[in-house]
Amino acid sequence: MYRASDERNNQQWLADLDAAADRLGLGATARTRAQDVFLSTVPASERSKQAALAASLYVGALVAGEQRSQGAVADAVGVSRLSVQQRWKDQLEAAGLQPPDW
Repeated sequence: MYRASDERNNQQWLADLDAAADRLGLGATARTRAQDVFLSTVPASERSKQAALAASLYVGALVAGEQRSQGAVADAVGVSRLSVQQRWKDQLEAAGLQPPDW
């Protein structure tokens, strides 16, 4: 869970998340999930926020059934695919969700 101040303090990051979601063509449910995951797991370090944002988008799309590849999400945000790959499972679990059993 996150506080209202987390949303206020990360408005620019949420705007970046929304812009990347536009580039990926994600629907409202995926965007909402991605925002919730990002705000629930937002790192303290500014350097880590862009990668966390990308992983959150990947998780939001996955949970909403709008799967996008890690590479597509990474490209939309401007990070490496490895950044998404290394973070998405931890964010999924931190949000109280279980990773898929592929």
